[in-house]
Amino acid sequence: QVQLVESGGGLVQAGGSLRLSCAASGRIFSILAMGWYRQAPGEQRELVAVTTSGNQIRYGDPVKGRFTVSRDNIKNTVYLQMNSLKPEDTAVYYCYFTDGITYWGKGTLVTVSS
Repeated sequence: QVQLVESGGGLVQAGGSLRLSCAASGRIFSILAMGWYRQAPGEQRELVAVTTSGNQIRYGDPVKGRFTVSRDNIKNTVYLQMNSLKPEDTAVYYCYFTDGITYWGKGTLVTVSS
């Protein structure tokens, strides 16, 4: 079993920045991918950014050029640096982890005011 603990959400004005963190703990054998998804009210969960074991990174189209994902393999922690935030970035951000079994964090709310 793997536990994911997210931190860093909150309220920020449009144009501002936030940094999210997600630390994985428990029975971790080999991380295949780790990253972030988000879900706005009334919307489906969508990809924000994911980093794979092959050091490949995928970003969702709405965040390209503004968000940066990074991972500390020693700490089993993934980060999401969010810059130039927009009101449409408002959502619950979920940490994503898979080692063959997929785990989700509980989510952290990011609210961007206009």
